[in-house]
Amino acid sequence: MLQSMTGFGRAEQAVGDKVFLVEVKSLNGKQFDLRITIPPLLKPFEFDIRNVLQEKLVRGSVECIIYIKQNGSAQPVTINKELAKAYYQPIAELSQELNLNPGDVLSALLKLPDVITPTNNVLSDEDWTGFEQVLLSAINQLKEHRIDEGKSLQDELELRIENIILHAEKIATLEPQRQQRIREGLIKTLEDNVGKENYDSNRLEQELIYYIEKIDITEEQVRLKNHCNYFKSILKEAEEGKGKKLSFIMQEIGREINTTGSKAYDSEMQKSVVLMKDELEKAKEQVLNVL
Repeated sequence: MLQSMTGFGRAEQAVGDKVFLVEVKSLNGKQFDLRITIPPLLKPFEFDIRNVLQEKLVRGSVECIIYIKQNGSAQPVTINKELAKAYYQPIAELSQELNLNPGDVLSALLKLPDVITPTNNVLSDEDWTGFEQVLLSAINQLKEHRIDEGKSLQDELELRIENIILHAEKIATLEPQRQQRIREGLIKTLEDNVGKENYDSNRLEQELIYYIEKIDITEEQVRLKNHCNYFKSILKEAEEGKGKKLSFIMQEIGREINTTGSKAYDSEMQKSVVLMKDELEKAKEQVLNVL
């Protein structure tokens, strides 16, 4: 079953005197691209958090935001004076330019990020274990969304590939008539310009065979069908992370369709080629979101 790269997960749970809230969302992307916002208390574990996210989500543009709320008795805090001083100058200048009361500057400073932090900035092993479960819960919820959307993606891709196969089968039925029309057209052109008695019919037959072999599309049609069947078999595989493989197969399908179009020299066949290209482009848009 396919998985989409789009999903959202949210988990909140109390662990000891803290409440951990984790929000994770992902969109499609060629590689694993992570943006993470974590509180200072979890900074020492950032590398571990990144590893868990990459291992579980594999690919996509991922954003993870983590909040910690104190639950229970008040905790001692410290004021980062250097950071507050750095904030003060631009705030004071702005306050003066806007003719605001400078007495409000301190209250604004204390609300800025990381100016006030808990004194106890060490997360215990027990709290880390509890937080990890919250993180995994949010990730699992996101993966459920990916699976649900993946079902729709699979249905859409199967439809597009089946349509390509149907158009290819129509082209196969047109092939005998196409060759006959080409043969008759070349003979008529030669007779009109040279005269029926002024050419060697045996030599003409040899040249016709050579020409028709050059524009024969049998090999392209066989390869196209094989690529489409391979694509459908990949869709049914249980493994994760099939998006890149499906994209590569689509490139091969596109090559066979283009070659068929360049050799067709037939208006009815060209119509089917255009329709196959349209189906392929629709499929490509969907594959971009496959994990």
